[in-house]
Amino acid sequence: MLPIAQFKALTFDCYGTLIDWERGILDELRPWAARHGLVLTDDALLERFGQTEAECEAAAPTALYPAILAEVMKRLAVDWGVTFDSAEATEFGQSVRRWPAFPDSPDALTTLQRYYKLVILSNVDHASFAFSEARLGIKFDLVCTAQDIGSYKPNVRNFQFAVDRVNETFGIDRSGVLHVAQSLFHDIVPARSIGLSTVWVNRRKVVGGWGATPPPSTLGEAARADLEVASLQELATLRTSIA
Repeated sequence: MLPIAQFKALTFDCYGTLIDWERGILDELRPWAARHGLVLTDDALLERFGQTEAECEAAAPTALYPAILAEVMKRLAVDWGVTFDSAEATEFGQSVRRWPAFPDSPDALTTLQRYYKLVILSNVDHASFAFSEARLGIKFDLVCTAQDIGSYKPNVRNFQFAVDRVNETFGIDRSGVLHVAQSLFHDIVPARSIGLSTVWVNRRKVVGGWGATPPPSTLGEAARADLEVASLQELATLRTSIA
């Protein structure tokens, strides 16, 4: 068992881990697809979104996340042969503010903040994240975004940036940082590559598949987190059980 009590800071992916981004994405893409006469399963929508989003982030690493989402919708329209509507794309770009929190996130974060500094490391911009932070009901101790870094995960620069900021802000070095995330592709593989300990919050454990995150770029040990939990509440319960 990973000795989670030895860590001093938790760095969190937000979307997919704390915020139910798949529900948020589907709440936007289902009506969009219906308006354009597309008959697609939820898995088809999520999987194409995940692939396209990763491509857009790699192609435009300094673009703010609303622009990334708008470009994703543009490419989806092209891929599926429907008329592109710039107003729809702009609205989709602003949709992060409507994405809901997982039901267990607020209470679990409140519990975990009793033991750790809580840090966000997210592929988002500060304006969008402000709405998510309000939904999560706590004030994070530090927020690191793609807007700050100029690149998107899975770029290892993002993880090194967060580690450096945690050290500068709290005096906690890499050995005291535990990264908590749902995406093997965006988070677990690159975090492990720079020596971070990791927790995989396997939000899709019951349904399976990769959903809105691409499959990891590598499998085996590189994609194996130090600890797997099915929810954030499970992690919080593990920590409170330690004397």
